Amino acid sequence: MGTDVFTLQAEILKALSHPTRIRIVNQLRRGERCVCEIMAELELEQSNVSQHLAVLKRAGLLGARKDGLKMMYWVRRPEVFVVLDTLRRMVLLRVEEQVRLLSEAE
Repeated sequence: MGTDVFTLQAEILKALSHPTRIRIVNQLRRGERCVCEIMAELELEQSNVSQHLAVLKRAGLLGARKDGLKMMYWVRRPEVFVVLDTLRRMVLLRVEEQVRLLSEAE
């Protein structure tokens, strides 16, 4: 196949490397959603949301199906929530450390 595991990991991280895409994945924690619901909650245009959804789908993180006129999306790899939760904890620890350093400098 020629693609190593590090390259595949990087592709997933690239797909998650935009705040809007992280917000979309977090919205999908509640289950399957249509594009119209995602658009409304993010207050973004349909074309913008669709581009982000396509990136996440190409990375294998999302599944999609048509339901009448609606396009429905869901998380295919719930392990992505572990990644996002870990990143959130890392960010909070970083902020706590910065606050501590600032208070020590006073």
